[in-house]
Amino acid sequence: MKFHRLTLLASLYLTVAMSLVAVLFDYSHSTAVRDLQGFYLALAACIVVIFVLNYVILDFLFNVYGKKQIREISTILPEDIVPESENLNLHDLQQRFTELSQKNATEIDTMKEMETYRKEYVGNVSHELKTPLFSIQGYVETLVDGGVENLAIRDKYLERIQKSVERLLNIVQDLEMINQYEYGEISLQISRFEINGLIKEIIDLLDLEAERKDALVQLQTSNAQIFVNADKQKISQVLINLISNAIYYANRDKAQIIISTHILKNKVLVKVEDNGMGIKPEVLPRIFERFYRVETSRNRKEGGSGLGLAIVKHILEAHGENITVESVFLEGTKFAFFLERSAQ
Repeated sequence: MKFHRLTLLASLYLTVAMSLVAVLFDYSHSTAVRDLQGFYLALAACIVVIFVLNYVILDFLFNVYGKKQIREISTILPEDIVPESENLNLHDLQQRFTELSQKNATEIDTMKEMETYRKEYVGNVSHELKTPLFSIQGYVETLVDGGVENLAIRDKYLERIQKSVERLLNIVQDLEMINQYEYGEISLQISRFEINGLIKEIIDLLDLEAERKDALVQLQTSNAQIFVNADKQKISQVLINLISNAIYYANRDKAQIIISTHILKNKVLVKVEDNGMGIKPEVLPRIFERFYRVETSRNRKEGGSGLGLAIVKHILEAHGENITVESVFLEGTKFAFFLERSAQ
């Protein structure tokens, strides 16, 4: 399209220039009295002929030049962009360049996001490992410097060292589990079990944590017994992570954590809802990332490995299900997921 406009303009300029030259030449070499009407007709015909000839010649030259340039450009482009057997015009080549540019821009943006995620991930791993390691180092140095002679200090520090080692092991085990999920190396042990009974067991298991936070944890269900088909051990891990998180963030009086189950055709809906601190909208999409902390401070010395929600997400995806989250900051959070319902 650009070559056609260029050809048209060039032909017009050349035609005007050649016509003016012809008129001046004719006037300078003729002394005869002119028939002005005939002269103008002849001039108009001359202009038309000159314009057509100029356009044809210039169009041919521009096309030859354009094809030559396209061939040269095509030789440096990838084969998947411009196959050797394909003849492209300038418009098609421009479109291919635009598509290639957009693709490269998308890939660059993706690489930048991955690089940012990698840096954050490495920083988070270092932070999570550094805290228990520094604790162990401090306790060991104290014992080596003579603290081992004091039985009270020795027993207390050995107990703290044991807890720090357990935390390190939990982090490593959780990381290994997530990697196995991502590479599809974990097989599920699907069985039929009663979900309400499992939830009650987990509520009893976390009863002491709830008491320390003065939180009320209760089950609400539409049916006394609801059977599902899933990996019981891994669904238990999902529920423990979600309920313990809800208890941890129960930072208000009369804190409530409600676990509810509902039958929806061939699915069972499980919800874990609390009235805790909630999650800010800007961080909500990131809570399932490895080591991502909802709280702004990174000096948390207690709690899990920071991988709980990432593990929850992978376990449910392995079951072919997704987990959703809704939250209002300072009002509460609700997690929900489906499980396959089993016939009675």
